[in-house]
Amino acid sequence: MPTYDTVVDEALEDNSHAYLVRLVGPGKRVLDVGCATGYLGEVLKRRGCEVVGVEIDPAAAAQAAEVLDEVLVADLEQVDLLDSFERGSFDVVVFGDVLEHLRDPLRLLRTCVGLLRPGGSVVVSVPNVAHGAVRLALLQGRWTYQDRGLLDRTHVTFFTRVSLLRLMSDAGLAVVDLWPTHADALATEVAVDTSALPEGSLEWVRRQPDADVYQFVLRAVLDDRDGAVARLHAQVEALVLERDSARAEAGTVRAHLDDVERSGAEAKVRAERAEAEVEALYATRAMRALRAPRQVYARLRRPSRDRPGR
Repeated sequence: MPTYDTVVDEALEDNSHAYLVRLVGPGKRVLDVGCATGYLGEVLKRRGCEVVGVEIDPAAAAQAAEVLDEVLVADLEQVDLLDSFERGSFDVVVFGDVLEHLRDPLRLLRTCVGLLRPGGSVVVSVPNVAHGAVRLALLQGRWTYQDRGLLDRTHVTFFTRVSLLRLMSDAGLAVVDLWPTHADALATEVAVDTSALPEGSLEWVRRQPDADVYQFVLRAVLDDRDGAVARLHAQVEALVLERDSARAEAGTVRAHLDDVERSGAEAKVRAERAEAEVEALYATRAMRALRAPRQVYARLRRPSRDRPGR
């Protein structure tokens, strides 16, 4: 798993790191899984949290140890965190852009459930592989890995909204908060050649559910009796998403019908104007003077069998 480093601005909106900080909350005992250099934990520390980190890269772990309370160097694919920490010893376990780098994220999540205190939660952020940029690139037959972003070359597990919620459920967790971050289909690191797209495909993709969702950030709790409320919350959110998608589709259809109706009305006006101009032309003195010669010419053009006397 690669080591990332960044500066977290907790005041930002539509930002995954800021959302992680808010979902963790102040004054908690936190396990930051895949803590990198400790950039997220440092912000949590300023909010009164005690932060323990887990990191595979010794150099990054050394940096994190300068700002966090404790750092464990370990390979998340191999370690059993219950061997390193006591059961029920954390209020929050954080996976900030970590699960997509693991071959078996479910095993790790199930382990970390045992580390939660009563009322504890898991906070997660993952990229959305169903983002519109990826859909459009696949329409063009491209899946090009990058150093960062939706198609980071170190990603080995990919998530949509549905597969992420299923993973949480399989781990015995119920999602109580789900906050997406957004980016337009043409505003990411994934290259899209709009000139090579089928007509209407960009607009169609933009209308699809979650096509502008770049990352999902969530908070989940143990799926016990209290988790029944969380499940209901998630079902309501899914219904709201479906409703909003249907409204957007209906709005597009209405707009198309309005365009057709407007075009028809404009064509009718043009036809009426042309008819009025023709009538005005026929009403002129010159056209009246030409009426008799035109009638004679019309008789001459008739077949001979139709002429009188034949």
